[in-house]
Amino acid sequence: MSRTGLLEVRQVSKFYDIPGHPRLQALADASLTVEPGAFISIVGPSGCGKSTLLRLILGLDSDYRGEILLHGERIHGANLKRGIVFQDHRLLPWLTLEQNIALALENAPQAPEAKARAVREHVEIVGLSSFEKAWPHQLSGGMAQRAAIARGLVNQPEILLLDEPLGALDALTRIRLQEELQRIWRAEGVSMILVTHDVEEAIFLSNRVIVMSGNPGRVLEEIPIELPLPRDRASHAFGEIRRYIFKAMGMRAEALPIAA
Repeated sequence: MSRTGLLEVRQVSKFYDIPGHPRLQALADASLTVEPGAFISIVGPSGCGKSTLLRLILGLDSDYRGEILLHGERIHGANLKRGIVFQDHRLLPWLTLEQNIALALENAPQAPEAKARAVREHVEIVGLSSFEKAWPHQLSGGMAQRAAIARGLVNQPEILLLDEPLGALDALTRIRLQEELQRIWRAEGVSMILVTHDVEEAIFLSNRVIVMSGNPGRVLEEIPIELPLPRDRASHAFGEIRRYIFKAMGMRAEALPIAA
């Protein structure tokens, strides 16, 4: 794996020019730091700029104010050092599982044998070793998302960005994939940044939870999660952190959702 580096987001503001509308500000002076090998989650209301921030970190958009630095150098354009997994697995239906994962290595400076070995290793890491030749339509939703995670990791990025990757799954599959994602993070040592609307998911997975507000998107609070692993969702400490995050998001106590 590449040596993971410190990611710094410094006073980042982002504006969109929409024809017929006033200039829209998506982010306002957003700042955060991601230590090498950390797992952080970003929560907040829809439209608060969470996914916009991921796009900027990925390098898909350079039109913003402020700085985004990795290893102390400004991020310019997409790079194999930063991978991403979306809510939709985006597997190509005419390729097998292993071929879909191998697509991420198409421009990597590796010999074909090394690429094939990396694909095999990452298929194994996500627990799909007997499904290399399966077509996407033969996979369950959870299996397809595992394949998408393998594709995001196969280049051995320093940072893996996760944009609601479990949001479309049923509740039971989602919980199982959260456990898998935590296992993969611990095994790979890669820095992970997760955008999610699920506060429990954020607490279960993260070292730190970033709470954002909207209109425009601002970082309200950074909450360290110091619970031991594996985490017990039913514990009093887990519940207290959950309530604190919801209140930080501006929800009244009587409006908080009931924990499962």
